[in-house]
Amino acid sequence: MSEHNSSDPKNQLRRAIGPWDLLLFNVASVLGPRWIAVAANNGSSSISLWILAAVLFFLPTTMILTELSTRFPEEGGLYVWTKKAFGEFHGFVAGWTYWVYTFFYFPGLLMASVAMCAYVGGSGAAHLADNRAFLLVGAFLLLFAAVALNIVGVGIGKWLQNCGGVGTYVPLLMLVGMGVYLWQTRGSATHFTSLNILPRWNWDTLNFWPKIAFAYSGLELASSMGEEIRNPKTTFPRAIMGSAISIVLIYVAATMALLAILPANMVDPKSGVFQALTAGSTTLHIAFFGIFAAILVVFGNAGGVGATVAGVARIPFVVGIDRYMPAIFGKIHPKWKTPWVAMLIQAGISLAILLITQLKETANNAYYLLVDASNILYFIPFVYIYAAVIRLAYVGHREGDKEAVLIPGGKFGVWVAGSVAMVVTVMAILLSFVPSATEVKWLFEVKLITGTIGFIGIGLILYYRGWSAKKREAAMQAAD
Repeated sequence: MSEHNSSDPKNQLRRAIGPWDLLLFNVASVLGPRWIAVAANNGSSSISLWILAAVLFFLPTTMILTELSTRFPEEGGLYVWTKKAFGEFHGFVAGWTYWVYTFFYFPGLLMASVAMCAYVGGSGAAHLADNRAFLLVGAFLLLFAAVALNIVGVGIGKWLQNCGGVGTYVPLLMLVGMGVYLWQTRGSATHFTSLNILPRWNWDTLNFWPKIAFAYSGLELASSMGEEIRNPKTTFPRAIMGSAISIVLIYVAATMALLAILPANMVDPKSGVFQALTAGSTTLHIAFFGIFAAILVVFGNAGGVGATVAGVARIPFVVGIDRYMPAIFGKIHPKWKTPWVAMLIQAGISLAILLITQLKETANNAYYLLVDASNILYFIPFVYIYAAVIRLAYVGHREGDKEAVLIPGGKFGVWVAGSVAMVVTVMAILLSFVPSATEVKWLFEVKLITGTIGFIGIGLILYYRGWSAKKREAAMQAAD
């Protein structure tokens, strides 16, 4: 019987992702112009925060994901790693919180992406970036396209992610080029000094730190598709390392370029990159430049949404196969061999939350609330990942796996990488509860705590339901 005819849903998946596909997938998953806008809005001190987060969070995370992905290249990624290290309950908690975070992350991602798309119309259409009807209709269309292409198949959906990687990176290179030119010919809108690029440790900076760390997130998405990647033990390390270096460089360079064009207090935190490109294009009388960049980012945004849809859906898919979530999550489309039910449910819940949030909040306030809520839920499974890499270093023949790309320094290196990244992650979780100076502290914290505990509680109910059903089934089999 062939692999594709196997009754095991995971064995029906198609290995259609190659090295360049994975590199561009990672760029589309991680790199976000919205984070550059948020960083620029925070001011010149964001430059050092980018570097600090890269050293303390992104670098160790990159090494950890490379080791785990090459040692255990299985469908489900972090869910599988946590289950191997700490058992099925902790695997479920890690997988559940990772999936649930997308309920909040998707609306924020969609709002920012559609706001940037407004700049396709040039400066005359920029006001649409704050138009609620435009944002909602655009969010629906963008998510529909991403879900549809990924349901049709990973061989088709990967081209959306490929376009996303190119469409995200090239406009940022354009921003850097424009920023350098304007800086040299007309001076910088921001005065950079060795002192003002250093962090100012106040409440606003503490509130901002989780966002800057979150901007480096997304490399783990591809690892959840381990059984859909060709030659994963060689493809993973090349794609992860190559994308990581390019991402750090462009985050720092593009933030400086944006601040060279616009002062921090004028930067829109959702669409500041294209606000700057439009302003620079108008100054230089090359309107087509900004419009072309905005057209590219339409594809970039669609690819980013598509990468998140594709990667995250594999978590409930594998959990559904293990029957800790309803079995329908583990269904494979009979024709296209993709976890289509998991994708549709994920998209439907995200759109519902987006609509509910928009009823109560202004566009910017809703965006920040969604980002803060997703930070907390997202970083919980990362605590598990860092603990798992330490635990799994003592499982099996780690040093004997010649195909795995291991963290340098042996088990000591694993402890250093895992511990440093875990401390930063725990700090990010705690600091996510710190409101900005303009928010009512107790109300902000009540919203986040209630939402976080509530969604985790729902997950625990589902786990208990699945565990009880499996226990009853085992008892019946034993009786037979």
